[in-house]
Amino acid sequence: MTTNTTNTTAKNTTATDVTAGAAPRLDYAKSARNAFRALIGFDAAAREGVDPALVELIQIRASHLNHCAYCLHLHTNDARKAGESEDRLHMIPVWREARHFFTAREQAALALTEAVTLVADGGVPDAVYAEAATHFDDTELAHVLALILTINTWNRIALATAKQAGTDNR
Repeated sequence: MTTNTTNTTAKNTTATDVTAGAAPRLDYAKSARNAFRALIGFDAAAREGVDPALVELIQIRASHLNHCAYCLHLHTNDARKAGESEDRLHMIPVWREARHFFTAREQAALALTEAVTLVADGGVPDAVYAEAATHFDDTELAHVLALILTINTWNRIALATAKQAGTDNR
């Protein structure tokens, strides 16, 4: 059994975004300002030249896989604001069974998102990578990979700091 030894009196620890009765978790943006800013910069650079709808599909799928309710709430709302349909949003977790909702390019990005997000389950299969490479040039593929890396990092920060869905300030 693991014992939670979080110091709840440390001045960098706040009681934001925790479930009732849980020990407070730190505010990552305040406690690691430079790392947080660097991640924001990496995220912004990753998005350059990528269709905003594809950005959201990648972020939503990774957030599903990582069970990150905070990021899932944030990115489904962002997708809706950008004009994404409810039908497509509902089909993202089961995109393989609902391929007709997504273009071949989007399917390749979703498959790559799954492989990179679940990399410990067997790496990134050559076939998945090759399929993505047929739909994206090297620069686009690098940006898609960067998007997958950033959302996985955001998911892990949100989960580690117990961010609660619906509490974002956007």
